[in-house]
Amino acid sequence: MFTVSGQEYTFEDLKPFVTGPQKVRVTREVKSSIQLSRRVLENKISSGKTIYGVNTGFGALSQQHIDKKDQMQLQLNLVRSHSAGVGKPFEPGVTRAILFLKLINFCQGYSGVRWDVVALLRDFINHDMLPVIPSKGSVGASGDLAPLSHMSLALIGEGEVLFKDRSISSSTAYKKTGLNPLTLMAKEGLALLNGTQVSTALAVNGLIKMQNLLITADLVSAISVEATLSSRNMFNPIIHRLKKHPGQMQSAKNVWNILNKSDIVKSHENCDRVQDPYSFRCIPHVHGACRETFESVRRIIDNEINSVSDNPLVIPGLKGVFNSGHFHAEPVGQAADMLSISAVELGGISERRIYKMMEGENMGVQPFLAGSPGVESGYMIAQITAAALASENKTLAFPASVDSITTENGQEDFVSMAPIAGRKLLSIIDHLENILAIELLVATHLLDLRRPLKSSPLTKKIRDTVRHVIPFNTRDRVLSPEIAKA
Repeated sequence: MFTVSGQEYTFEDLKPFVTGPQKVRVTREVKSSIQLSRRVLENKISSGKTIYGVNTGFGALSQQHIDKKDQMQLQLNLVRSHSAGVGKPFEPGVTRAILFLKLINFCQGYSGVRWDVVALLRDFINHDMLPVIPSKGSVGASGDLAPLSHMSLALIGEGEVLFKDRSISSSTAYKKTGLNPLTLMAKEGLALLNGTQVSTALAVNGLIKMQNLLITADLVSAISVEATLSSRNMFNPIIHRLKKHPGQMQSAKNVWNILNKSDIVKSHENCDRVQDPYSFRCIPHVHGACRETFESVRRIIDNEINSVSDNPLVIPGLKGVFNSGHFHAEPVGQAADMLSISAVELGGISERRIYKMMEGENMGVQPFLAGSPGVESGYMIAQITAAALASENKTLAFPASVDSITTENGQEDFVSMAPIAGRKLLSIIDHLENILAIELLVATHLLDLRRPLKSSPLTKKIRDTVRHVIPFNTRDRVLSPEIAKA
């Protein structure tokens, strides 16, 4: 059970929601702060004050006054009209993160929604009722409007949800769970739609995957260093203390330690080769730079997780309602773009190592690691697949956040494109996973060809894990299943 008590969160706190269903509870203290915020809003409404999105239209229509009798319909119309997303629905891990991020955003007590709204978000999480949210349609300013509208449709009993691995109408899901849909009151539709939760959820998913891939990249590259008879000395931590980058020092230390007690490394310590190619010698410099970018991005995303991204804001301490641009996801967009560049670089240098291992004679083995070159092609096309993925990643690396397009009749004249940056990030990471899988296959194969020399204890352990699911095989075969398993 995950307790929401007003504490701050990190992207790592969202890992359980990304990986599977979770249970949450909200403390009484948080509930009280939500109710206080609602009372402040209702007092302002009763005073006749003009409040954006409560008694006005939205966006470019904000100068239109809305009569009291139409204010509930205004919120309902908002959710329905803004549900204009297209594309493949988000994966469950992204949708769970969206729901939890929206929940903790409201739990800060600055949105003016009723407790009923928060309670239903909590219940959706606890029943793993996941709104079907099309992945495209947001430019990341005035919030992630279209995708959050589709999320909100489910809360009012419309649209579809993924429930027990089946896509069903939300009305059917309500009957199965015994829950009741919301009737939206003043400001609640707007509060649900305003926010950076979709952009942030995508970035969180990217961070979680990249955290693992940074470790994987060091492990796999170390096997490649060992298998290609490259020098371990270039990873000596003493050398890397002279370059004042913590990420570089960490990656160098990782590879240095992974290759400890390797007979293969010892076998060529006194050879004539002076220097190895950059894709081997500069592993710490490239991987380390990616590590440091990761740390910068995690700070930005952790800040966004704990930020209020609604508009207008209800601030009980000031007993007022205030307009802002907190829905703008520029920090998230730039962060996702930065992490994308790092993922592209990890894939690019990995692909170069794969290419190097295809050289054959220069490596003291057959070209493409083929059993019978000519009759057999070995890993020739696996390297081309890695090259294709690395090149596609380069085309995806153009920063989405440097783009903007005016919408809403000029009212929204500079937007973040953060959800596009987030979706691109996940595509790049998916390609990176496959590139590293190919490098792992090739490097462990080459490592086996170095027998009877013994590899380091750690690389042997990794090699044995691979061989448990992918037996050593020098003959041509279908490689796609092996890439998927790796």
